[in-house]
Amino acid sequence: MAFSRRDKRNNFSRYLLWVAGLALLAAAAWHFTRPEPIRVQLVKAGRGMVEATVSNTRAGTVKACRRAKLAPPAGGQIERLLVKKGERVKEGQVLLELWNEDLRAQARLAEQQLKTVVTHVEEICTIADLSAREAARARQLRERGFLSPEGLERAEADAKAKQASCGAARSEIEQSRSRIAVARAGLRRMVLRAPFDGIVADISGELGEYATPSPPGIPTPPAIDLIDDRCMFVSAPIDEVDAANIRIGQMGRITLDAIKGKSFAGRVKRIAPYVLELEKQARTVEVEVEFVEPPTAENLLVGYSADVEIVHAAQEKALRIPTQALLEGKRVLFYRADGALEERAVVVGLANWEYTGITSGLNEGDQIVLSLDKEGVKAGARVQPEEKK
Repeated sequence: MAFSRRDKRNNFSRYLLWVAGLALLAAAAWHFTRPEPIRVQLVKAGRGMVEATVSNTRAGTVKACRRAKLAPPAGGQIERLLVKKGERVKEGQVLLELWNEDLRAQARLAEQQLKTVVTHVEEICTIADLSAREAARARQLRERGFLSPEGLERAEADAKAKQASCGAARSEIEQSRSRIAVARAGLRRMVLRAPFDGIVADISGELGEYATPSPPGIPTPPAIDLIDDRCMFVSAPIDEVDAANIRIGQMGRITLDAIKGKSFAGRVKRIAPYVLELEKQARTVEVEVEFVEPPTAENLLVGYSADVEIVHAAQEKALRIPTQALLEGKRVLFYRADGALEERAVVVGLANWEYTGITSGLNEGDQIVLSLDKEGVKAGARVQPEEKK
């Protein structure tokens, strides 16, 4: 009996050793064949500024506050071209002049005619004054009985006629002056002057060529394109859905494709009072954003492509996460302490392309997955945080 019990105990011990060995083999097999944890980039939910912004749907354009495509009011041959492309000009400066010798001759003729008329008026009005004095003497003679009534009537009638002639002659002076004004106005139509300070962007025409004004409804190249580059703004199309959030005076940021790595403060100065229907599926509203401080070190040119980001709401010290960490349906992948991922629904607040505010669903310091595009990253997956470079 003692040997039988001993054998049973030995058999049971061998069985336990055999089970333990199998368990160790299974654990080793699982350990060496299990999938490696996915390396992911994590980010913590933290406090900071969150802005709600509106951006343009298509590229905007830098424009000058004042730009005039000038042409002389009258047609004619270019006789004097007084500026060059790229030259800076002052307000009132003569830019070009058309041939106008005929108009100058007409102006000189009108001035000479005025002198002749003035001399003629002096003569007629002197005779009229003399006739008035003779009529006065005739009345005195009539009172003394030395002149007949008929003689007095003739003297007074002659004086009135001479005074009327004097008045008519004086009106001729005004007519002559008006002719001079017309001739000078014609001369001014042949001279093109700068309406404001600026830079000559382009010139269409050379000496001796014929310049013509644009007929109504038929655009022609301007003789001179003048730009006031001291004041510039960005004109950008905003989707009609976002236009309701924009107000005049709101601040924003301007970025230029030609000036990399910099943004400039801007302010909304105009919102178009109508919607553009160039594309039925994407109707837009034109918005103008002025530079708060225009670039000085950079060469800002009219026509640059630009983007605007208008801030219509902001919240300081808001709990926020990167917008790219947000899944569809307002969900995130939460990193648990055991290394597994958990899907959580969150309630969002203000948001933009960079950050999204979180009002509930996460706490400050919680870690969520940022690299959502990696294969196998989903709820329940085991992950390993990547070391930050």
